[in-house]
Amino acid sequence: MINFQEKANFIWSVADLLRGDYKQSEYGKVILPFTVLRRLDCVLEPTKDQVLAKVPTITAQNKGPILERITGQSFYNISRYDFKKLKDDADHIADNLIDYINGFSPNAREIIDYFNFSEQITRLDNANLLYLVVCKFAEIDFHPNTVSNIEMGYIFEELIRKFSEISNETAGEHFTPREVIRLMVNILFNEDSDVLRKEGVVRTLYDPACGTGGMLSVAQEYLQSMNSEAELEVFGQELNPESYAICKADMM
Repeated sequence: MINFQEKANFIWSVADLLRGDYKQSEYGKVILPFTVLRRLDCVLEPTKDQVLAKVPTITAQNKGPILERITGQSFYNISRYDFKKLKDDADHIADNLIDYINGFSPNAREIIDYFNFSEQITRLDNANLLYLVVCKFAEIDFHPNTVSNIEMGYIFEELIRKFSEISNETAGEHFTPREVIRLMVNILFNEDSDVLRKEGVVRTLYDPACGTGGMLSVAQEYLQSMNSEAELEVFGQELNPESYAICKADMM
């Protein structure tokens, strides 16, 4: 957890590029989806070449299971672009970024759609800012070996806190601080601690107002620390589309 504040501050520095063309209250419309997109990009980076080599050889209509075995994730991307390659063609940055987003598997593409990101791509491109923002995010290393899921959750929450402050909103409408969540999870699992340590135990957890998914991810982490063989199936609902998108990205 050492670097999450440093990375959050670096991401926030993108706001310097937006100032003038965007109101302060609109910064999140750019910074949050780009943060999610860069995270997905870094997760898939080690297997990108393998996926691109495999795609032409797949004859099955449903490519998903084959490509997910290669990525080791529940999602994939078949576009030839990633953030590094996007930097190589400044003149066609908007078209190439859209191609990149469309290359994601449906479950990952849905996350980006919740941000209404296509509107921001057009707006940034018209303001000659899109390439600059892409280059800025390409500098950030969000690979899971560098930034854990828990740390990524803290980064999202720190960004949301900043956006809420400048928009005169209450950050608690979108997330609950992780320290509070850990206390809630401890209380929730306390009486079942003996049962949860048994072999083959399976539990479900439902959060009807899950925000950015803190309760779900912290509960998974807690149960794994108690019993690495235990399985926790998590379910969540969220009214705010941007919070829901962040939650889904975190879970995926």
